[in-house]
Amino acid sequence: MRHPAAMRAGSSRAGVRSRNGQIHEKDIRGLTGPFFRDQSDGEEVMRTSRAVLCLGVLIGFASAGWATEGKKITIGISQIVEHPALDAARQGFIDALQDAGYVEGRNVVFDVQIAQGNMATANSIAKALVGRNVDLIHSIATPTSQACVNATQKIPIVISSVTDPVGAGLVKSLEQPGGNVTGTTDRSPVDRQLELMREIQPRIVKLGFIYNAGEDNSVSSLKQLRDETVRHGIEVVEATVSNSSGVLMAARSLVGKVDAITIPTDNTVVSAFEAVVKVCEESRIPLYAADIDSVPRGAIAALAIDYYRLGRQSGDMAVRILRGAQPGTMPVETLKDLKLVVSPKAAEKMGVTLPDAVLKRADKVLE
Repeated sequence: MRHPAAMRAGSSRAGVRSRNGQIHEKDIRGLTGPFFRDQSDGEEVMRTSRAVLCLGVLIGFASAGWATEGKKITIGISQIVEHPALDAARQGFIDALQDAGYVEGRNVVFDVQIAQGNMATANSIAKALVGRNVDLIHSIATPTSQACVNATQKIPIVISSVTDPVGAGLVKSLEQPGGNVTGTTDRSPVDRQLELMREIQPRIVKLGFIYNAGEDNSVSSLKQLRDETVRHGIEVVEATVSNSSGVLMAARSLVGKVDAITIPTDNTVVSAFEAVVKVCEESRIPLYAADIDSVPRGAIAALAIDYYRLGRQSGDMAVRILRGAQPGTMPVETLKDLKLVVSPKAAEKMGVTLPDAVLKRADKVLE
C-alpha cells in the first residue's frame, strides 16, 4: 500500500534548508558557527566532526526528498449525489486537510467526482480514480464507498457517511477494518430519534418511511427502526423509490395512512427532500429527518450528527494515513455528540406544536 509522504518543513535551526537538493556553504556555516573561525587544535577537531555530521544529515535529507515543496498529491473524492448533508461532509473533509497543511493548488489536488445518484456512474468514477493512481480516495456515502472498495485493494480509502460499513461489505469489523479501508459512520441513533417523535406526537401509531431499497444504508436503518417501533406498538409503513423522480409519488402514497413520516439518511430521497415537504405541508403530516441539514429544507425536527463535523473527522483520519498510518488498523469512527435542530414554523405548517421542553433543549431553533 502506498502512503504519500507527509509534508515536510525545513529545519528552523539557523534557517538551514536544502534547496533543489543542494547544500549551500552558508547554510553549513550558520549551523556550525565557530568552525570557520580560528580555533585550537582540539576544538577544531570537534568542530570538524560536528560539521561533517551535520553535512551528512543535510545530504540525507536532500536525497530523501526533504525539500519537496513542489510535490503534489492527488486525493480523489467520490460522492454519490449532491445534497446539503453530503456536501457538508465533503467540505469538512477538505477543510481538515487544509488545516493540516494540505492546501489545494500548492501541494494537493482534490479530484471531486459526483455520481448524480447513478450507481453505474459511481463504478466508472471509482475505476477512473484507480486508473489515475490517486494517492488516497475519500468515498462519501454507501454506494460510492462500495464502488471504490470493489475497484482497488491497494489505494487507501477513507469512507464517510456510511450507515453500516460491516453490513455493506466495506470492512471486516468496526474495530479492525482490515485491508485498505477505514473511515467514519453516520449510523443514526434510531432509538433517540423515535423517542423525540413520541415526545412531539404522543399518539403516533403509524409512521411512514420512504427509502430506496437499493441503498444498503437505508435497509439497515429500516431494520433498526422496526426493532424500536415494535416495542411501542407503532407500525412502520414503507414507501420505496428507485430514483429521485419517484419520491413525490412515494410521499403521496402515504397520505391518509400515517401519522408522521421520517426520512432516513437515504441519498436518493434526501436529494429530492422538497418533494416530501410539499406533500407533508399540503396534507399536514409531520415530517422528521435523520440529518440536521434537512430541517432548513422543511422538516420539523432532527436529532442527528453534524455532517460537517463528520467530514472533518474523516479528514483527520486521512491526514494520519498520508503520514504513514495503516487504514486497516484504524477503527471506524463516529460522532458521539448529537445535535437537535427544530423548526416551529415547519411544525405549524404540518399541524403540530413543538413542546416547550423540546424547544428549550434544542441546539438550534429555526425561525
